[in-house]
Amino acid sequence: MRTAIDSSVLLAIFNAEADARSWLKLLMEARREGRLLICDVVYAEIAPAFASPADLDEALRKLGVTLEPLGPAAAWRAGITFRKYRVEGGPRTHMIPDFLIAAHARLQADQIAAKDRGYLRRYFSDLRCRQP
Repeated sequence: MRTAIDSSVLLAIFNAEADARSWLKLLMEARREGRLLICDVVYAEIAPAFASPADLDEALRKLGVTLEPLGPAAAWRAGITFRKYRVEGGPRTHMIPDFLIAAHARLQADQIAAKDRGYLRRYFSDLRCRQP
C-alpha cells in the first residue's frame, strides 16, 4: 500500500500543530502497510519550513518518506481536472497545487493522507483519503 502525503499533513507535524500527534500516528500506521511518498510539489510547499535542503531531506528520512516526482500521466490528470474546475466556474486562473498533489496520489499511490478542504471529494472522488 503506497500512501501519498499532502503538505498540510507534514506541515502540521513539522510545526507541532494541535493535530500533529494524530497525523504522526496515522503515518506510522500507513508506513507499516507500505511506502510513504510525496511528490515534488509537496516538497516545494514544505521547503520554506526548513533552513536547508539537507534539513528537509533528514526530516523526511526520519519519517520514512520518499520523494517520487510527478509523472506525465499524473500531470495530465491534474491539467484535465483543472480544466473541469474552470469550466464549472472555478475562479482561480492558474494551476492549483492541490490538483497536482491529488493526481500524483491517484495515479502513483493507493491513497492520500490529507486534510481535505473539499477538492478531493469533488474532483478526486475515486481517491481514498486517510485522516485521523
